Amino acid sequence: MAGRNPRLDDVAAKAGVSAATVSRYLNSPEIVAAATGQRIREAIDATGYVQNLAAGALASSRSRLIAALVPDIAQSMFNDTVEAMIDELAMDGNSVMLSLTGPDNHRLAREINMALARRVDAIILTGIVSDTEMRQKLRLAGITVIETWGLPEDPIDVAIGFSHRAAGEEMARFLRQRGYRRPHLVVPRSTRSARRASGFVTRWLHDGGEEPTRLEVGVPSHFGQGRLAYRGLADLAAQPDVVVCGSDWIAQGLIVEAQAAGIRVPDQLAVTGFGNLRLAGDMRPTITSMDIDGARIAREVLRVLRARAAGEPVETRIDVGFRVIARESA
Repeated sequence: MAGRNPRLDDVAAKAGVSAATVSRYLNSPEIVAAATGQRIREAIDATGYVQNLAAGALASSRSRLIAALVPDIAQSMFNDTVEAMIDELAMDGNSVMLSLTGPDNHRLAREINMALARRVDAIILTGIVSDTEMRQKLRLAGITVIETWGLPEDPIDVAIGFSHRAAGEEMARFLRQRGYRRPHLVVPRSTRSARRASGFVTRWLHDGGEEPTRLEVGVPSHFGQGRLAYRGLADLAAQPDVVVCGSDWIAQGLIVEAQAAGIRVPDQLAVTGFGNLRLAGDMRPTITSMDIDGARIAREVLRVLRARAAGEPVETRIDVGFRVIARESA
């Protein structure tokens, strides 16, 4: 073995079994007797053998490589979903290639092309592919493409998510039932945030409320935007009784700034967030937020990939829903 990489035959010789038995163990360890599997594992450790996954991919036409494309990971509401998804996929024998497309998706086309060049089995998207030509390119790629965190009417392949417009409507209903009458919206400049804001306003006006005031902020949303949003309330003609924030990060910053000014939350000003991040339950007061079941999205992604591998049909639109988590801030 000196001067060359360990081979499958070396493991087989060390374990006292055939190369075919080692191959079966590597691909399906459960079908190999426990004692034999133990000897093979010890032989792998002793020889330093590393399985050639590229060769296996050529033989099976599956790379077991999944590309997950997210806008960013700093203060991202996608983090819990992506973490759960990677765990689920890894336990199923896949490797996940995580790529960052940028808050405004300016690297999205490049990362999609890189994933296709690496012959991934699937591409999982959290951002929106708005370019018509790129959407068509993905449809023709011959791989599974899963759009998450949204439910487009015409998915590229499979969509696993929820209606952002309906989520906005639900928050409007919730706050009206709580007795609030003067909402102020802090809306990140993104397509999905705009849809939630539109759903909120539509439901609010339908139920007899007046047009909410509104502030737009950049993406990605962050703590400092909430602090600035609170200071901007002084410029409004009428002070709101509740601020509806486009993310929990914004809600956190706004609450901190309000408390620093001596304002009691929610007695004098209520605040809501979106995403139900861990910080929402850790804050004081805790933040009322919209929860999206990221773990379920991850499970649905794995279910779709397993069904595709088995040649079984799958739904093209899978709605995971949402729910308002009522806490201390509203």
